[in-house]
Amino acid sequence: MRSGGMHVPGDPMSFTETTRTSWFSRLKSGVIGIFIGLILVFGMIWLLAWNEGRSVKTYRALVEGAGAVIDIDIGAVEAGNEGKLVHIAGRVDPIGTPTDSVLGVSASGASGLRRSVEMYQWVEEKKSETRKTLGGGEETVTTYAYAKEWRSDRADSADFRDGNGHQNPEMPISGERFTVERAMLGAFSIDGRAVADLGSDSVVPVANADLERMAEALGVTRPVKTDGQTIFVSADRQNPAVGDLRISFTREDTEAASFVGAQKGGGLVSYRTSNGRDLFLSSAGIASAADMFNAAQSENTLITWLVRVGGLIGLFIGFTLMLSLISIIADVIPVLGSVVAFGTGIIAAILTLLLGPLVIAIAWFAYRPLLSLAIVAAGALVGFAIFYLRAGKAKPIAGGLTA
Repeated sequence: MRSGGMHVPGDPMSFTETTRTSWFSRLKSGVIGIFIGLILVFGMIWLLAWNEGRSVKTYRALVEGAGAVIDIDIGAVEAGNEGKLVHIAGRVDPIGTPTDSVLGVSASGASGLRRSVEMYQWVEEKKSETRKTLGGGEETVTTYAYAKEWRSDRADSADFRDGNGHQNPEMPISGERFTVERAMLGAFSIDGRAVADLGSDSVVPVANADLERMAEALGVTRPVKTDGQTIFVSADRQNPAVGDLRISFTREDTEAASFVGAQKGGGLVSYRTSNGRDLFLSSAGIASAADMFNAAQSENTLITWLVRVGGLIGLFIGFTLMLSLISIIADVIPVLGSVVAFGTGIIAAILTLLLGPLVIAIAWFAYRPLLSLAIVAAGALVGFAIFYLRAGKAKPIAGGLTA
């Protein structure tokens, strides 16, 4: 049940709302939570198992690629290398000029151009405090605060809890990226976006002579000014008003780059390994094939661990949802409910630490049976050696005591 809202005294930019939830409504939510938690747990089990398979397949593909790649000269395209995994490195020459056709800004010699747009607007921040009430219910006090900020994406004021006086206009233009269609590394043609992704950013200066054209393109009535780097659509940039804009441009320059991929015609495409994985590696500057594959292996390891951690967190949330009904029932007495909730949290953590590593271990065994058996065998040998050495030391001691 939601009660009426009220503005915080002395703060016209805040709005407070109190919501009360009965114990029976919470019981219903707890039952639903069991099913949601169950789905989440099974989803995380699948994610953890899939992640181990992805990691192993990527590792094997990179090992295969590292053994098959050949370094070639970028001066000429050799027909004999067609379809082979090749490594090229050298100076980048963009073909064409990235251009913002709307505002008429271009970056000659760059591989990419990025338009950044920010609008001064209202944003809503929500803060909630929940306390339990006698009888198992809950009371939640939510404070909605409103402030003006520069944001690159428009906050939809229609979704604000209190939209009165907090309306945001539509943005006449948004951020966008423009790249050349292709670039050349010697005789090889490379996708322009892949090259621009490796570029270093620098500001594109804006001249006062361009402002009239830009104002017409934007279709705005507010003054358009610049400090040489940023375009301000504002009557007073020192005291911006809602709807004011800041627009800037950065160019992406790529002087040299390195790529690993399958040679196809006069360019490079993804290379399909024997296990069905696609390989296409890129690096800014001049990098050896070995360094690029090592970097890719490190990235694969990082992704594997991030997904593992995310999967474990998901498992914990799933188990917590499945056990939440217990604490809700105990919330008839608020203090008892808090104690039970703490206990169910510990149980959820224990279940997570038991099931998560078990799923990872089973997936490891499924995808790396020989390595898993070798690790188990090595562990058994170490354990046997320790037991044997301890038993050997114990015999003389026992004999001395008998004498």
